Formats: sequence, C-alpha cells, structure tokens
Amino acid sequence: MSDIEYSFEKEPWEQELDLLRPGDHISAAALLTLLEQEDELTVEEALTRLEDTGITLDISHLPPVALTGSTALRLKQEASHTKAEAVLQGLDENDPLRLYLQELAQTPAAGDVQLLAQRYSEGEHHLAQQLVTLCLSQVVELAMEHTGHGVLLLDLIQEGSLGLWQSILCYEDGDFQTHCRWWIRQYMAKAVFLQARSGGIGQKLRQDMEDYRDADQRLLVELGRNPTPEEIAKMLHISPEECAVLEKMVENARMIDKAHQSQQTPEPQPEDEQAVEDTAYFQVRQRIAELLSGLEAEDSKLISLRYGLADGKAMSPVEVGALLNITPEQVVVREAEILARLRDN
Repeated sequence: MSDIEYSFEKEPWEQELDLLRPGDHISAAALLTLLEQEDELTVEEALTRLEDTGITLDISHLPPVALTGSTALRLKQEASHTKAEAVLQGLDENDPLRLYLQELAQTPAAGDVQLLAQRYSEGEHHLAQQLVTLCLSQVVELAMEHTGHGVLLLDLIQEGSLGLWQSILCYEDGDFQTHCRWWIRQYMAKAVFLQARSGGIGQKLRQDMEDYRDADQRLLVELGRNPTPEEIAKMLHISPEECAVLEKMVENARMIDKAHQSQQTPEPQPEDEQAVEDTAYFQVRQRIAELLSGLEAEDSKLISLRYGLADGKAMSPVEVGALLNITPEQVVVREAEILARLRDN
C-alpha cells in the first residue's frame, strides 16, 4: 500500500498532526474543531501525541468559557492580576490557594537546577524531589500566564506540577529550564483545552465559523472577487489574527466533512450506542479498580480522594493533605509519582 493510500485511511486530526514536526505549534481552537465529534479516549490519544512529538498546544486564540456564580468571580479575580501575591488579597485565611502559596514561600529552594537535572539523568534518581522543590515557583509563575481561560489557578498549579514531574522523568540532556517550562506549559494548556471542550466552546466556535462563511460569501458577491482576510475581519469586527484562526478552522471543517462523506459505515441505532457506552464505562471502571488494587493502601486512597473516584467529589491537595496528615506539596509530588507508575502499567 502506498503512502498516499494510507494517508486517506487516517482520521482528519491524524492527518493534521502528520503535517507538524517537533517544535511546531497547533492552535487549540483548530484542534478543538477537529476533535469535536471524537470520544474522550481519542482526545487523550491526540493530546498524548502532541507531547510525544514535541508539538506545542497554543491556547492563545481560544474564546473564554462562559461561567457564572462564585467560580466566575474567582476566575475574574485571578485573571485581573499578573502575580500570585496580588491574587492573595481578599482571599480567606483558610483558602486552599492561600495556604498552598504560603507554604511554598516558606519552602527552602536553593541549588543548581541544571546540575541536579544532569545528575538525575545520569542515574541519581533520589534528586527528583529536590528538583521538584526548586521548580515549583516556576509552576506558579507560569500558571499566572494561563489565568483567564476558565481554569482555576490552583488547578493550573496542580496540572503544571504534573508537567514538572513529567519533565524530570523524560529529561536526557540540554537546557533543563527550557525543557521543564515547555512541559509545565503543555500540561496547563491541556487543562485549558479540556475545560474548553467540556464548557461548550465547540458550539461557539461553530457559530463563529458560520459567521465567517457568511461574511466570505457576502463579500464575494459584493466585491466580485475573493475577499482578503482583512476585509472579512473588518466585517466581523475581529482582529486579523482571530480571522486567520477562523479561516484555518473552516478549512479543517471542510476536510472533516469530506472524510465523513467517504465513510460508508451505517450509523448505530440509539440502543446500540447506549450499549456501547455502558460497556465502555464498565470497562473503564473495571480498569481503574485493577490499577488501584496494585497500589499501596495510602496511595490508592490519595488518588481516590484527588479524583473523587469513590463519591464523585474531587479534593484539592490541601484537603487531601489534611486527611492524610501530609503537606499539599507532598500530595502533589506523590500524586505525580503514582500517576507515573500507573502510566507505565
């Protein structure tokens, strides 16, 4: 089978990623439309592929998630500041974010990060904890860059901490700081992407795409030629950069439609879909139970509490630490270690 024949058997999102190389960027908005009809496992597969190939997930053009209530107020407060210290103003004394940042500020952080990373890569794996401690302040700094996208700062810090741990695990050589910051940003961007996907951003993007198509068609009739991106942007009252993103999304949508039209597989009936969903859900729950059964009792409890596996109520590192009599920082580190072991399994 030739390479050309093989490429048409791939899903549109796979074809898009095939065009990218390590160091390239992909718009989260464009990827969101490519994956809109895919299931969660496929989305995770796509995000993992970005990490494996070193492709940066760019969230700069994602529209904000529409939220209401106390969460929206908290997100607005966090997004209005550029430094974590400023966010603390007005927070309750027992606020989990305040407690975490205060404890982090009291944690000694001295050492040569590059030297420690090099020694770790040479086999001195006991240095991982020291590396994490030295770099946690960078996680907070980068988390501030990602506020305003619908994810709470404490959750961004949590995801960034997991990215930090992953950066240590896969480090081999080169500038560790650059390597580390890429992984932290990538994990935070992934959290923003998943929040946008669950928050209905796909529907807003579809409307934006329809507006783009309408403007393109109207200007084509009025001008008697293909309009420029600047002319379309002016009609839609958006920036040229936002218009360029929409143009790319429309192209991706056309590719998806073409791929779907070529598929001859009959659609499953609603009863069949529900049966598949029930089976998949059971298999996932069964797999989770198998993985947790291989952990130490306290490790299993930590993961269950963090992700709400028992009662559906996920807890923050501060809350889990209080129950297990350990610090929030220890919760973050241990969670990353446990997840790393589970991934290996």
